[in-house]
This record gives sequence, C-alpha cells and structure tokens, in this order.
Amino acid sequence: MARVRLSVAERRDELLGAAVEQIEARGVAAVRISDVAAALGVSNALVLYHFSSKEKLVAAAFAHAAEADLGQLRRVLGRRSTAERRLRAAVRWYAPTGQAKGWRLWIEGWAASLRDPELRRVAASLDQEWKAALTRVIEEGVTAGEFPCADPAAAAWRLTAFLDGLAVQTTAYPGSLSRAAMLRWADEALSRELNLPPAHPEEPDTGGSQVPEDAPEPETGAPRVPEGTPGPETD
Repeated sequence: MARVRLSVAERRDELLGAAVEQIEARGVAAVRISDVAAALGVSNALVLYHFSSKEKLVAAAFAHAAEADLGQLRRVLGRRSTAERRLRAAVRWYAPTGQAKGWRLWIEGWAASLRDPELRRVAASLDQEWKAALTRVIEEGVTAGEFPCADPAAAAWRLTAFLDGLAVQTTAYPGSLSRAAMLRWADEALSRELNLPPAHPEEPDTGGSQVPEDAPEPETGAPRVPEGTPGPETD
C-alpha cells in the first residue's frame, strides 16, 4: 500500500516523533539516521532532506519534545486560580512522578550537550523558558500579597535544580524513592521558596493509581496532577 503523502510540516513532525522514540530507546550516542528511517519505513535520504545531519535531527527532536511540555506548563500556569495553586500544580506535574518531560530523553540530552554545541544551545534556551515561566507566576503571587519571595528568579532556579536532580536520581535508580515521598519533597521545596506551610499530597501512595486529567482540583492543598510514566502530556 502506498504511503500517504504528507505536507512538509507533517513529515517533519513524523520524523521528529520517531527520532524522540529512537533516542529514548537507544540513547543519543547510539541512535542513527537509519534507525529513524527504518522506524517509519522511509529512506535515509528523506530524513537527511529534512535534517541535514544527525546532530541537527537530535537537537530538533529534543526541542520538539520539550516544546510540548512547555505548552502544557503554560496551560497549567495560566489557569484562573491563585499563584500558589498554579505553582503547586506545575511543580507536581514537573516532578518525576508527574507527566512532564520524558526524563530519560532530557538526561540523554544534557549529557550529549556537553559535546554538541547545537544541542547545548537548544537545551539552554528551553531551560531558560521553564525558569522564566515559573518566575513570572512567583512574581504575580508576590505582587498579589499571597506570599513573600525576595528573589523570584533565584527561587525558580533553586526549585527546578532540585526537581531536575530528583529526576536524575529516580530515573537512574528506579524504585529508590516512593511516589508519596517525591510528591511531599516537591511540595515542601516549593513551600520553602515561598515561605508557606507545606501542602502535603492528599492521595495515598498506591504505586500507580491514575487520576483523570479532568478531575476537579481539591479546594484546599495542592491540586491533583495525574501520575504516569514520565513523558510529554497531550491534551
């Protein structure tokens, strides 16, 4: 059966999706143009037509995956709610127990960016966008008198650094820390930065229970964010 003819944008998205899957499965160092082509049943030449080198393909795939998460982060932070509730929702979604990021992909990207200037540029730009989004909402909370924070930008840096480190540990050593502990630590880290009492997770540590994406948020405490295998969340 003949393949459906795709537009340039659709073909790029298809190639980037396949590249993300291959990078997560094989790692940045091992993945080849031919792996991406074989996954889709297309030629190497087609992949190289859209991305002139493996380095450009990897950098674009990394940005493709991260942009999806950035879009979801903006939606979480753009809710009609207090700054505190939006920040707690964002932190619990971003944390290793939530659905933000393909953490394995990010760790691969961070490691590869030490030797790949193009990937380092992309990763640094995306990382700054995460921090800037959190900084803006912290500033909104300070302006509204919800909590004191002398340096919102520094708070965002410390918070994301803590969550990134937690993600590296739990991705490298799965099962080393319970879901309940990770959520509690994430909430407590945010509380420290905002000088607020901690809002502990309400749900028990069931080891994999699912919370529907459209479930209503509790009236008090941290909003409930669905648990799942780390990876980009879609609407």
